[in-house]
Amino acid sequence: MINNKLKGKNILITAGAQGIGEAITRRFIDSGANVVIHYFSSADTANELVQYATEKGLKAAAVKGDLTIEPDANALVSETIAKLGGLDILINNAGSLVARKMLNEMETDFWHKVMDINLTSMMLVTRAAAPYLAINSNSSIVNLASLAGRKGGHPGSLVYSTSKGAILTFTRALSTELGGQGTRVNAVAPGLILGTSFHNTHTTKESAAATTAGIPIQRAGNADDVARVVLYLASEYDGFITGATLDINGGVYNM
Repeated sequence: MINNKLKGKNILITAGAQGIGEAITRRFIDSGANVVIHYFSSADTANELVQYATEKGLKAAAVKGDLTIEPDANALVSETIAKLGGLDILINNAGSLVARKMLNEMETDFWHKVMDINLTSMMLVTRAAAPYLAINSNSSIVNLASLAGRKGGHPGSLVYSTSKGAILTFTRALSTELGGQGTRVNAVAPGLILGTSFHNTHTTKESAAATTAGIPIQRAGNADDVARVVLYLASEYDGFITGATLDINGGVYNM
């Protein structure tokens, strides 16, 4: 489905070259948007996406960076503006569980590491991007949270779930702060999304099957299930939705 509202818009997607991020990037490109694709380790896919966009006559660039480092986060936004000439939409997708650790094995350094990857990096990029988003009369931010932020996650995801829960509040607070500048801020909270490096790494087949059995529509999600919703919220830069979180979980949890 082509979203004509996004044609010619300038988009920055963090971690835009793997899993859900790659699906989001492809959908923006297919909708005629210019993209900057941030990556940390997925250089090959990032460059393939740039080529895919360029062949469609769009502006595109891939930028490597560790977004937990303030200069890298600032440089990402600066390079985005240099390449695209402006910014309409920011997709904060970067994040990781890193490893499963229970409270009794939680090192303080690990706690800070996961918080920095999932939450601090989002603040750093958003802080750098907000003045450029403000230049437009209407702009949009979409943050990637998680069902774990609603329910608390499976054992061993204490810090990940806590960071994702904080993103829900970050989204609500930021929508209030940035509403006056014309920037709408929303989030999505995906449930079990198979076929991504996240679940390939951290979820066993047995666990995935057990979770899927409890999903009312009797299937797990896929990256495109999330990408479609992200694109919808992003394209509502001139709409009336802000401070909202859309749950994408097949009905296993709703509020």
